Amino acid sequence: MNGLYDEIRIALYRVWNRRWLALAVAWGICLLGWLVVALIPNTYASEAKLFVGQQAMLSISMIDDRNDQRQQMDQIQQTLLSADNLEKVIRATKLGDNISSDREMATKIVSLRENIEVKSDQPNVFNITVKQSGAGRSDGEAAALARDIAQKIIDIFQEENIAGGAGRTSQALRFLDQQLADRQKELQDAEQKRVAFETQNLGLLPGAGSASQQLLSARAELSQIDSQLASAQSSLAALNGQLAGTPAMLSTPNPSGGGSQISQLQGQLASARARGWTDSHPDVIALKEQIASLRASGAGESGGGSFKTPNPAYSSLQSMQAERAATVSALRARKSALEADVSRLIGKQSAEPGVQAEYERISQDYDVLKQQYDKLLAERENMRLKGEVEEETDLTQFRVVNPPSMSRVPAAPNRPLLLAAVLVVGLAGGAGAAFALSQLRTSFPTAGSLEKASGLPVIGSISEMLTEAQRAARKRKLKLFFGGTGALAGVFLLLMMVEFIQRGTVA
Repeated sequence: MNGLYDEIRIALYRVWNRRWLALAVAWGICLLGWLVVALIPNTYASEAKLFVGQQAMLSISMIDDRNDQRQQMDQIQQTLLSADNLEKVIRATKLGDNISSDREMATKIVSLRENIEVKSDQPNVFNITVKQSGAGRSDGEAAALARDIAQKIIDIFQEENIAGGAGRTSQALRFLDQQLADRQKELQDAEQKRVAFETQNLGLLPGAGSASQQLLSARAELSQIDSQLASAQSSLAALNGQLAGTPAMLSTPNPSGGGSQISQLQGQLASARARGWTDSHPDVIALKEQIASLRASGAGESGGGSFKTPNPAYSSLQSMQAERAATVSALRARKSALEADVSRLIGKQSAEPGVQAEYERISQDYDVLKQQYDKLLAERENMRLKGEVEEETDLTQFRVVNPPSMSRVPAAPNRPLLLAAVLVVGLAGGAGAAFALSQLRTSFPTAGSLEKASGLPVIGSISEMLTEAQRAARKRKLKLFFGGTGALAGVFLLLMMVEFIQRGTVA
C-alpha cells in the first residue's frame, strides 16, 4: 500500500514539475474542442401526439382487420411518410424555397423522411417527432420549421383520410375488379386445359372408366368366357360321341309291319339321348323295352323285303353338333378379343401414373386459381361494404391530443455536456503529456527511486536551497500558472453562459 502511495506521489510530482507543458496542452485541446462543438449546428425537435380511433358501429371483421396494432402502426407510418405527402410538406414549408429540380426534391424527401419518427406507446395514439437542423438558418427558424413540418404532416394526413376515403375505396374497387377479370380469364384457361386433357386421355384418368377398371372388367369377363368355353367344348365332345354311335340310315323290313314303329321308337330314343338323358333314365328304359318287345314279336315276320330310310336322330344330332361348334367358335373368338384387350390395357396402364400425376397437377393449378378468385371476390365485397359504411358515417376519428411543440432547447447536440467533456479531455491530455515527457527525461524525485534504479545504496539526500530572489520568481510563476488555469476555467464558464443565453433567446 505504501509503495502504491509513493508511486502516485511520484507521478503527481512529475506532472507538477512539468505543469506549464500540461497547461499549454490543456489549453490547445480545449480551444480546438470548443471550436468544434461551437461549429456543430443545433437540431430542434417538435413533438405532437395524434389519436386515430375506429368506430365500432359495425362488425370490425366485416369491414377490415384492425386487431393487429402493429399492422395499423405500419399503415399509419406509411401514410404519413409517403413520398407524395412529404413532397406536399416540402412545398408548403420553407424547405421548398430553393428546390429547382426533381433530383433536389428527391434528396429533400429522403432527408426529411430520416428526420421524422412515428411511434405508438398506446393503442390508437401516435407520437410524431420532427427534427430539423439549424444549418444555414438561425435556431429560432429551425425550431419554427420543425413545428411547421409536424403541423403540415398532421393536416395532410387528416385531409387525405377524411376527404379521400371515398376516393381510395373507389380506387381499391377498380383495382380489385381488374384483378378479378384477370383471375377469371386465367380460371377459364385452366378449365379449358383440364377439359382438353380429360378428352385427350379418356380412359387413363382415375374413375369408373380408367384403364385399371377396364382391365379388371376384361379379366373378369375373360374368366367367365374360359368357363363357358370349357363347358361348350365338353358338351360338343359328348355330342360327337353320340353322333358316332348313331347310324345315319335305318333298315325298314316292311312298311306295314312293326319296323315302322321300331323306327319311330329309335328316333325318340336318339332324341332323348341328344337331350342328355342317360340309359338309367325311366323314359329311356321304357323306350328300350318297347323296341325289344316289338323286335321279339315281329322277328319272324317278313313282309316282302326291307329298304333304307334316313335316321331322324342322326339328323337332329348333326344340327345340334353344328350349333355347339358355332358356340365354341364364338367363345374362342370372344376370348381372343378379350386377350387382345387385356394386352392393350396393360400397355395403357403403364402410362396411367404419369397421366394421373399430370392431371392432378392441372387440377391443383385450377383449384389454386379458384381459391384466389374466391378470395378476391370476398375482398371486393368487403371493400364495397366498407365504402357504403364510410358514406353513411365517418369511420375514422382524428384528434390532435398535443399540437406540435416549439422547443427552446435543442434536441442535439447536448452542448453543455460536450463543453464539459472537452474540458475534462483537455486536462487529462495535458497531464498525460507532462507525464509522458517525464518518462522520456528520467529524473529521480526521491532517494528510494534512485537506489532502486541504480542498484547501489544511497547514503542520503540534500534538500534544495533557494535564495529570496528565486523564491519570489517561483511565486510569480506559480501565480501565472494558477492564472492560466483559472482563465481556462473562466472560458469554460463563459461558454456555458453563452449557451444558456442563446437558448433563452430562441423565438
